[in-house]
Amino acid sequence: MASLFRPPPSTLSSPSHSTPSDSPTFARLTPSSSSPSVANDSDVDDGTDEEEQFVRNGKRRASTQSFELYTPDEERVVRKKLDRKLVAFLAGLYLLSFLDRSNIGNARIAGLERDLGLHGGQYEWLLTAFYITYILFEWMTLLYRIIPPHIYISLCILSWGILASLQSVCTSFGSLLILRAFLGIGEAAFGPGVPFYLSFFFRRNELALRTGLFISAAPLATSFASGLAYAIVKLGEGGPIAPWRLLFLVEGFPSVLVAVFAWSFIPDSPGTAKFLSKRERKVAALRLRNETVQDKKEQPVIDEKGDRGNKNRRLDFSEILQTLADPKCYVTAMMFFSCNVAFSSLPVFLPTIIKDMGYTAVTSQALSAPPYLFSFLVVLFTAYASDRMQNRSFFIIIHVLLAASGYATMALAGKFAWSNIWRYLAVYPAAAGFFSAITIIITWTLNNQDSDSKKGTGIAMMNVIGQCGPLLGTRLYPKEDKPYYIKGMAICSAFMLFVAFLAVMLRLKLRWENEANVNRFENGEIEMTEVDEPLMDGRDTVRRQKPFVYLL
Repeated sequence: MASLFRPPPSTLSSPSHSTPSDSPTFARLTPSSSSPSVANDSDVDDGTDEEEQFVRNGKRRASTQSFELYTPDEERVVRKKLDRKLVAFLAGLYLLSFLDRSNIGNARIAGLERDLGLHGGQYEWLLTAFYITYILFEWMTLLYRIIPPHIYISLCILSWGILASLQSVCTSFGSLLILRAFLGIGEAAFGPGVPFYLSFFFRRNELALRTGLFISAAPLATSFASGLAYAIVKLGEGGPIAPWRLLFLVEGFPSVLVAVFAWSFIPDSPGTAKFLSKRERKVAALRLRNETVQDKKEQPVIDEKGDRGNKNRRLDFSEILQTLADPKCYVTAMMFFSCNVAFSSLPVFLPTIIKDMGYTAVTSQALSAPPYLFSFLVVLFTAYASDRMQNRSFFIIIHVLLAASGYATMALAGKFAWSNIWRYLAVYPAAAGFFSAITIIITWTLNNQDSDSKKGTGIAMMNVIGQCGPLLGTRLYPKEDKPYYIKGMAICSAFMLFVAFLAVMLRLKLRWENEANVNRFENGEIEMTEVDEPLMDGRDTVRRQKPFVYLL
């Protein structure tokens, strides 16, 4: 097992372990100087053979990195501002969207099923309708590359806020079914593409933590939804509005208000972030210059405002086809599919499962919250540790094995009529496991694509295939299986074990490809990529990059 998780070959160092030629060049500061200055080419010594000159169009250009310079402290300030402002805001948006998606589970035991006269498998169809449209519109992830994000994201928020609020006035199964289907379109346009959008602002080795901060809003939303549902149901009992209608309205309408603010707050690129100063916008763009990008057409171009160059929003269809033909993308998509079987089912069924343990509806709402609050903390720790160790597969394997053990315990508790306390405690590792695994799977998919077109396509593929998991997950807990739901628990446990198997296989495959690239590079079969980079002061430079390295 120790050899399985050894680091990738040092010959092709990952961006997270940069060599001097990969690192940002920092200004030499004099005692009287408090700001960085622009260094000449002669001031830069990167310790590699990248000093050689290339001749293009009859002119000699230096291959050294004559960049606008910045200090580590400046970079740290920019990164913290992006975390506090952008990532936190996006996490808040995801909390609202997940709240509007999953609160139907709380509404069910608050009177929805009785008032609308739902019977047979109609509740399951309300869940399935959402995911059918969610899957069909996953391609909208690519629109982050085409439509300015501040416009695109704002319209997404507005659409799901209106649709979620309108659920409160439904009077029949059919009307609620239609609204759930349209809600799936609104949320498919937003959530799946956000990790791709974050890659416009953060480096490859920083994405796990930021994706974790974003995804962690899902368990936090579920925990918050359960606590809020408890309060609403308690206050709404005997009132003029049915508690489940009040639940949909109170949790849905805030998104409409937030959409107005998002229009002016969401930046399209580092160079348009209003919460950064002019200098900080430049630093935010410059620090992305070291990301390994193979396609010269997608090289970051820095203008006078510090814009990374997302003005050029066209897609490279040849790269889209390459990604569609890559078997590795299908492996991560199947991992996502398997995790989504659990991810889609437990949040909407847990209140019912706990109620079937013998608790009242109000108590079930309250007991549903703690497992998700625990999951929120575990997701954050996992994402942080994964970025620090620059390892993805290890954390996926550990967490899906924990989730599998939790589901297996719930299945065995039902089989052998164990105490309900074991069933309830087993929810904690199950929920924390699949939430954490999903965070790292999304990040791993982005890490192992070398251009924006490939990242967008990889995320879209992962979601189109992966979001088919809920079609199964939302039907795992039929009424006839209560109170133990042994079959559903056993199926989820098996899927978690399948994810562990796929993660091990993919890690072995990526390590083999990295080692093969090392040999080809040393034998001269792979050459460094020449990268043209226009600078803010109007000069051009040519930089050489080593071949792309897969993150294990």
